[in-house]
Amino acid sequence: MLNAIEFQAKIQNGLIQIPDEYKQELGEGDDIKVIVLVNKKSPKKRDIIDELTENPIQVDSIFNREEIYNR
Repeated sequence: MLNAIEFQAKIQNGLIQIPDEYKQELGEGDDIKVIVLVNKKSPKKRDIIDELTENPIQVDSIFNREEIYNR
């Protein structure tokens, strides 16, 4: 028979601390199944400048240097 228990915890030194209220239900040597859901902050929203900085678009020159400065 499976019994689900849910709680939030922080990892400290590679260990997950079981809250005191569940320690009696989870006895020493019990076989358990652990599913970890990590609540990560979403990455910074990327804009077109970020994208172009990492992946510049190569285009043929519309003007050459002389044409630009002769205007």
